[in-house]
Amino acid sequence: MRGKREVGSGRARLHRAVRVSAKGAFRLLPSLAERTQLVQAHLMKFHLLGVLAMLGTGCFGILAQTPAPGTQVAQEYREVVTKTNRLEYLLYLPKGYEASGSQKWPLVLFLHGAGERGTELQKVAVHGPPKLAQAGESFPFILASPQCPEGQVWDDSALIGLLDRLQSQYRVDPKRVYVTGLSMGGYGTWQLAVKYPQRFAAVAPVCGGGDRIRALLPAQQEALKTLGVWAFHGAKDNVVPLSESERMVDAFKRAGVKDIQLTVYPEANHDSWTETYANPKLYEWLLQHSR
Repeated sequence: MRGKREVGSGRARLHRAVRVSAKGAFRLLPSLAERTQLVQAHLMKFHLLGVLAMLGTGCFGILAQTPAPGTQVAQEYREVVTKTNRLEYLLYLPKGYEASGSQKWPLVLFLHGAGERGTELQKVAVHGPPKLAQAGESFPFILASPQCPEGQVWDDSALIGLLDRLQSQYRVDPKRVYVTGLSMGGYGTWQLAVKYPQRFAAVAPVCGGGDRIRALLPAQQEALKTLGVWAFHGAKDNVVPLSESERMVDAFKRAGVKDIQLTVYPEANHDSWTETYANPKLYEWLLQHSR
């Protein structure tokens, strides 16, 4: 029995094969398990090289050739950025909202000015529609009034995210969404209009301004043509000049917008919002528009 085991052991060793080198030395070829370990080691090496290459081109920009003085070469910058959007807001639901289980309602997004930024949410109700709602005014639409964080300006991506959330949580008519804002909120209103015109049926910027170039880009013009625009400004505004609204209105007209008007209050300074938001015709005009 022992002889058989020794023979079997010898066969196992011989089964690994013997290689004769050029110098006549003998070397056993690696077993299947050893070859597997070698392959895994090589794969780990290539994986590590791949990760290093991704780091070079993904997080810190491409590790490309440095141009010699007096020459230029192609380069690339690429970076993955993550961001958390957070906005506190006042929300008004119209009377009859609960009773109508299937009815969809218009939505008005109101953007306040720079003076109402911060963490005290009730500051948002100092001016405009949220002030009127707090005083008992009844509106036939959902009213959302977010607060911009201290030291910041309106972030359009955060505002669009808020709209998405509101439309998923409440019975919002997606064809009847409107935005209005004053001063810094007027700028935010123009910005949403030029970047996301397809999301709104009409906009009403008050004493604001914006990016005229984007309004003239071909990609924006088709959606802009069907957008309703009613802008307001004080002729004596010494904070945001009347020319800011005039230039935006002119750019929108050049982009093909037909339903556009500018109301100028001859004696008003920067506060052109009190008279604007106290006018019932503004809300009637907004609600006449649908996508």
